[in-house]
Amino acid sequence: MTADSPAYIALGSNLGDRVDYMRRALDRVQALPQTMVEAVSALYETEPDGGPSGQPFFFNAVARIRTQLSPTLLMQHLLEIEASLDRVRVVKDGPRTIDLDLLLVGDRVHNDEFLTLPHPRMHARSFGLVPICDLGRDVVHPVLQKSMVTLLDELGTASDVRRIDAPTWWSTSKDKS
Repeated sequence: MTADSPAYIALGSNLGDRVDYMRRALDRVQALPQTMVEAVSALYETEPDGGPSGQPFFFNAVARIRTQLSPTLLMQHLLEIEASLDRVRVVKDGPRTIDLDLLLVGDRVHNDEFLTLPHPRMHARSFGLVPICDLGRDVVHPVLQKSMVTLLDELGTASDVRRIDAPTWWSTSKDKS
């Protein structure tokens, strides 16, 4: 991957201080070698999609990054960040402090036992499509060859995603200086 290919990471949290977990995750993504968080969507709240009943609602966002890391290495780092923020995988789709999904890496298509790009369910999840549209409504799904806004319109469930904060809920380290 070259620095010219944007990658999109979905962030979600439904345990503890959800905003703090998401901020800390983005700070750690920003600290990865050869990686820069370029833009972050607004913050959204959604009901859990699957998993045990009675879970708290999720906060969700999407970050656009630039990196020279390979998609596989980036995904390994994302899993390490999840573990460092107390992500525990006990129940499928269960509550979690942080969830980091690699949605897209440019127009790359990849499929092995560790990583599938684009994310195999991104086109069916309004909680990922709504925030990615904040960052680029014309971003194209490299397999379906449709824009994110078209996929969202076809899904028809954007009303399930409630905006709760402006994109300034996280600022890049260059904005913090």
